[in-house]
Amino acid sequence: MRLQDKVIIITGSGSGIGKSTAILFAQEGGKVIVNDLAAENGQATVDEIKRAGGEATFIKADVTKAAEVEQMVAQTLGTYGQIDVVFNNAGISGVGAVHDTSEELWDRVVNVNLKGVFLTNKYVVPHMMERKQGSIINMSSCIAEIGLLRRAVYSATKGAVLSLTKSMQVDYAPYNIRVNALLPGTVLTPFVEDYLRKSYDDQEAAMNSLKTRQLSGDLLRPEDVAKAALFLASDESRFMMGSPLYIDGGVVFGKNA
Repeated sequence: MRLQDKVIIITGSGSGIGKSTAILFAQEGGKVIVNDLAAENGQATVDEIKRAGGEATFIKADVTKAAEVEQMVAQTLGTYGQIDVVFNNAGISGVGAVHDTSEELWDRVVNVNLKGVFLTNKYVVPHMMERKQGSIINMSSCIAEIGLLRRAVYSATKGAVLSLTKSMQVDYAPYNIRVNALLPGTVLTPFVEDYLRKSYDDQEAAMNSLKTRQLSGDLLRPEDVAKAALFLASDESRFMMGSPLYIDGGVVFGKNA
């Protein structure tokens, strides 16, 4: 029970990585705030946790809107009186090189992937500063370290999240707040499956191409990333500060012959 009695907010936890993390964190004794824009998905995550004997609450909030994020944090504090861990997981992708990325797409991806991280941290950090403890996990990506075809805005946001993580750690280390980033490779989530269906005529060939980017020869599963997030959330990682944790199957530091 590595998260016994810790109160945790996980944004974007109605599906994919967020859902797997919420379930795992609850199994480890955490009291989980499941956040998502899709109420049906978020409540389904909560229901699954409760059926297994865990504790969870769903709060619908758009992480790009300050008032909704502030209300989510206030509601969490009103219910539990504390916030120990925040996992800024909510994110969306965007496909295109700079010249064919619309301003609308750019703004939408930046708002969710970067502003959403900023706002959630903005309203949680003062509470953590007061208590002089806390663990913040920001979702970056291995794409923050490499170039990838037609991922201009997505890579820009994930690189920014990594830089933000390091800067935050300097600011909040005196308050015993740890700030770290997860850098996963391609994860087989419903989002990725939907992307493959919509973007490629030969989905099997596209999937095989994705797998060859990773030395592991396979894609990550949401639970793989959830286990890494658990390490960062727990006291086991107490000396990890401002660190990027790679869980990418060997994308960044490996190369197939």
